[in-house]
Amino acid sequence: MRKNSIKNTRVNGEVHRVLAEIIRSEIKDPRINPMTSVVAVEVAPDLKTCKAWISVLGDEDSQNDTIAGLKSAEGYIRNLLAKKINLRNTPEIKFILDQSIAYGVSMSKKIDEINRADDERHVDDSGSDGDMCELL
Repeated sequence: MRKNSIKNTRVNGEVHRVLAEIIRSEIKDPRINPMTSVVAVEVAPDLKTCKAWISVLGDEDSQNDTIAGLKSAEGYIRNLLAKKINLRNTPEIKFILDQSIAYGVSMSKKIDEINRADDERHVDDSGSDGDMCELL
């Protein structure tokens, strides 16, 4: 199976869906933050390995605890994945912390701050120009 084949894309989607469901409803580890989401999944073409990018809403300690909890429950998660998806091989899962959502939120906040400062500067500039127009 090629990396970008239709079959591989479908396997990635199905593993993504089932993995998100397992993390949301089956895992009872208190280290795993309830605001954990599976951002993306990439299953190798030979179905032996799988990379799962995980996003955690919270501070850095919460993110590290969640990844540690998922790594310790990897065997249990893999067992549930094998029961829910009928694949030739059940992939070995590697959990990777994804910072892209947090990065996007911080960039959005910075853009909003710049826009707000720019709007305030324009309001100040237009206020002084308006006085000049009234005098003329």
